[in-house]
Amino acid sequence: MSTAVAELNSQGFDEFINQDQTVLVDFWAPWCGPCKALAPTMDKLGEANPGRVAKVNIDDAPEIATRFGIASIPTVIAFRKGEPAEMMVGIRPEQAYADALAD
Repeated sequence: MSTAVAELNSQGFDEFINQDQTVLVDFWAPWCGPCKALAPTMDKLGEANPGRVAKVNIDDAPEIATRFGIASIPTVIAFRKGEPAEMMVGIRPEQAYADALAD
């Protein structure tokens, strides 16, 4: 995984999503095939938008997944000032994630 994409847990999660800029959080698990397929897209977006793309391993942080009602993975949520603005379940074209990240 790229160093441009932070791995979040409950300790850094709220600080990350409460930024002034829109951020993306990818909810995933290591056993999820589609999540692995999405990883290069998230890495690319993270490199192009430092500090604005992160991942949450739902096996390591189930409380965060529960908090946002994550029932299927991969799920990517765009947060604006701490609030979910858009939720994308499954794999979408890269442009959909880039558009969600645009302020």
